[in-house]
Amino acid sequence: MGARRIRREQRRTDMDISRRTNGMRKTDERSRRDERMRALIQRSGSLPYTPAVMSWLSQHLDKPAGRIVQADVDRALQAR
Repeated sequence: MGARRIRREQRRTDMDISRRTNGMRKTDERSRRDERMRALIQRSGSLPYTPAVMSWLSQHLDKPAGRIVQADVDRALQAR
């Protein structure tokens, strides 16, 4: 019975360590992705955007991609 508990505790410890190390890398990558997407939006002008940009906009605007209009995109770029 003790072996299961030990494995579980070891797994929890490993997950805590990886969360700490990977979390910092992911935060940095999110900020780089935000900059990259904003540049793509400004460069390409208006809708329609590529699927990757629409997915990013959908996440940031909290709207389905099909309901995003150019006014939403303009407001999102000015707010950030």
